Amino acid sequence: MELYIVDAFTSRPFGGNPAAVCICEQPLEAGMMQQIAQEMNLSETAFLTKIEDGYRLRWFTPAAEVKLCGHATLASAHILWETGRLGAGEEARFHTLSGILTARKNDGLVELDFPAYGPAEETSAVIRLKAAEALGLKEEQLTAVYRYGEDMLIELDSEDLVRSLTPDFKALQDIETRGISVTAAGKDAEFDCVSRFFCPSLGVNEDPVTGSAHCGIAPYWSTKLGKSKLKAYQASARGGMLELEMDGGRVKIAGPAVTVLKGKLDAPFLVSFS
Repeated sequence: MELYIVDAFTSRPFGGNPAAVCICEQPLEAGMMQQIAQEMNLSETAFLTKIEDGYRLRWFTPAAEVKLCGHATLASAHILWETGRLGAGEEARFHTLSGILTARKNDGLVELDFPAYGPAEETSAVIRLKAAEALGLKEEQLTAVYRYGEDMLIELDSEDLVRSLTPDFKALQDIETRGISVTAAGKDAEFDCVSRFFCPSLGVNEDPVTGSAHCGIAPYWSTKLGKSKLKAYQASARGGMLELEMDGGRVKIAGPAVTVLKGKLDAPFLVSFS
């Protein structure tokens, strides 16, 4: 089985968010995919299997399968074009737990077509207080706290505060949510918004660059800033840039990618543990 590691949302090796991409000749059992993801020990491992009108795509963290992942989808599309499985002008079409997702090349970037999640509801005062304490902040420093999709979005009043956070990950894990996006407006003209994403409930304390988080971040800042196109920066240690565009109930999420490893998982190994 072919195996690749791709750094997504970056044009330089060892930046952005690394994802493993496994090209499967036939579907693997979920338990086998989970073991491989544990072995890769990256925030996401993607598994691609060719089907009639595209590819079946599943994503696993070291701890669990997830319903939606941006950077590993971007990495998967990048590998399909790089290996010649798709021509440069062809659209990548993925069948996933979040429905059919597509990707295309656009001006040197990989552009994903993902669902957009507007803020569904403001969280309770109890959750707001727990989130503030877990982030090491006072409750009044949280400008807004919303749920969207499976995640939470917390707006802070400054980019510097987002960058300086040192969360208590055990306390974050006790909050009932998949992950928490913490975001603020950009402090200069380079980026419209900045964010960080914490997901200890799935074994990923801080994800370097999270495409799926921007399914909520993009509509939030698009409405607040009155702009349909945004430039975003995820301010993790590795860092990554995303270009966002609202398109009705969808969001286009674009960024570059670079392959840093090519290899194979041993076939006898897969058979012996199937």
